[in-house]
Amino acid sequence: MIVNADSAQVYADLQVLSARPGEAEMGGVEHRLFGTRDGAQACSAADWAADARAVLAEVHARGQLPILVGGTGLYLRTLLDGIAEVPPVDPAIRAEVRAAAVGDNHKRLAELDPEAAARLHPNDSTRVARALEVVRSTGWPLKAWQGRTTGGIRDSVRLFGAITEIDEAVLRGQIDRRFAAMVEGGGLEEARRLHARGLSPSLPVMRAIGVPELVRHLEGELTLAEAIAAGQLATRQYAKRQRTWFRNQRLGIASLPVDDALGALVAQARDGIC
Repeated sequence: MIVNADSAQVYADLQVLSARPGEAEMGGVEHRLFGTRDGAQACSAADWAADARAVLAEVHARGQLPILVGGTGLYLRTLLDGIAEVPPVDPAIRAEVRAAAVGDNHKRLAELDPEAAARLHPNDSTRVARALEVVRSTGWPLKAWQGRTTGGIRDSVRLFGAITEIDEAVLRGQIDRRFAAMVEGGGLEEARRLHARGLSPSLPVMRAIGVPELVRHLEGELTLAEAIAAGQLATRQYAKRQRTWFRNQRLGIASLPVDDALGALVAQARDGIC
């Protein structure tokens, strides 16, 4: 069974722009957690991990091998290592922090959580505010809470994984061609349908790569060519961040050339390592 681990492919509204596999591509193999969420319902890493744990338990109970596919690293890390249960922040403290200037918040954070203040850029208003409101509300730094994760499955499963690598110049060309093809193959209409729903721009489905750029075209801000170029750039930038993120994580997943990854996974599965 194939289990989705891509944060865009969970949404039913993003068949084309997320490159979600269609029936022909699935080849009769059972696929789970693909297109299961309506775009109006945000799916957090914790939400996906809870769904994935249930699916994996079901597959293991059948004596079958689940294969997780997708590049949303936060999803995978949350599934493997769990999530920090940070206590709710006092609403009064949150309101006070969010109303203050980022410079003032950073100075206060340096007093209460100097490690976080040193780590965060003084102008990063969102992360500075989050770190400050947590330490003020709970008395403990955010990093301390993040170290107390629950719900991870790493210790209860045998795992073999592979991150596929491809030459960056080749990847850039593939990204540009694929994004243009997606727009021509129904992506623009997909964005049009989402735009017509009047969903909040803050929802993940409305922030998925390609959607904001095409919505700007639909609203007359960009030509279609400009929207495609913006979507291609956003995809290339995401791919770069993705590579950097995975290099800095300890997921127990090997990096392999794209031509070797599938063969390595099959060999490990046959040997019973998974």
